[in-house]
Amino acid sequence: MQGIAFFHVIILTMKKCAIFLAKGFEECEALITVDVLRRAGLTIDMISMEEECQVESSHGVFIVADKLWKEIDVVMYDALILPGGMPGTKHLGENEELTEALLSANAEGKCLCAICAAPSIFGKLGILEGKKYTCFPGFEGDYGAKHLEDKVVKDGSIITAKGMGATIEFASCIVETLVNKEKAEEIIRGIQYH
Repeated sequence: MQGIAFFHVIILTMKKCAIFLAKGFEECEALITVDVLRRAGLTIDMISMEEECQVESSHGVFIVADKLWKEIDVVMYDALILPGGMPGTKHLGENEELTEALLSANAEGKCLCAICAAPSIFGKLGILEGKKYTCFPGFEGDYGAKHLEDKVVKDGSIITAKGMGATIEFASCIVETLVNKEKAEEIIRGIQYH
């Protein structure tokens, strides 16, 4: 009986993450993040912003998402993650339902993560105001925020990263935030990333 109670505690405290895939997303930024978070035992759903679960990446790779945007209740997720890539970032930023969900999640202090061009979405929504952030060169803006050249920047509940080459560090930072530093370091060692 005690084991069952412990199991329920684990299930109740497990963080749920969503990563949003729009046509033209950067596939490595999405899939490496999904891989690392799943290694950490986190639940992460790949959400298609298209009419079907199959989504074409910026390099013509077709990925089958777990769920459609219209099927989910976004408030059920503890962390919302945006991959970069073009025109994927543009499509995400133009989706009013998603941008409203990001603003609501930010108001609730949920973990918001974006990589490459996608931090510009946070910037345009005012989510970066007063924060430190990074992004792919050329996507900096007048966001009332301090841009850094670091590969990954965490400021409060906001995590941003510079580009595809920073994806492992980006995903590791998400794991450290949602689980703990020990789990993040264990995964880094396990994948032989030094």
